[in-house]
Amino acid sequence: MTTDSLRPLVDTLKALAHPVRLRILALLRDGELCVCEVAEVLGLAPSTVSEHLTDLRRTGVVREWKLGRWVHVALSDEAAARPVLEALWPLMAVAEAELAKDRAQARALRCEACGPTGCPAPIASSGIPSA
Repeated sequence: MTTDSLRPLVDTLKALAHPVRLRILALLRDGELCVCEVAEVLGLAPSTVSEHLTDLRRTGVVREWKLGRWVHVALSDEAAARPVLEALWPLMAVAEAELAKDRAQARALRCEACGPTGCPAPIASSGIPSA
């Protein structure tokens, strides 16, 4: 066996080996989200979230698509991704309390598939939508 045959597994494990990417996967476990929602929950810039999603998409554990100008993401429904994700959930149980807070915040932000007015602007700490 050569190491080339292990490359896809190594790439997947590398993609999973980051706390932000694990939080993203936990968020997506409840269903699809817009990248703006993921960014709001994580408190990160959309460009940073997009970079993390690129790593996850490249390994096949997430998929993304555009609705208008908004990018939505979800866990992959590819057969190859299922065993990886199913093995991951029990391992993430140690952080369930924190991950549940992320999921609750994401549910509160649902933008109803980015309707005609688009995704909501992130709420600044003052409570006023930011531009």
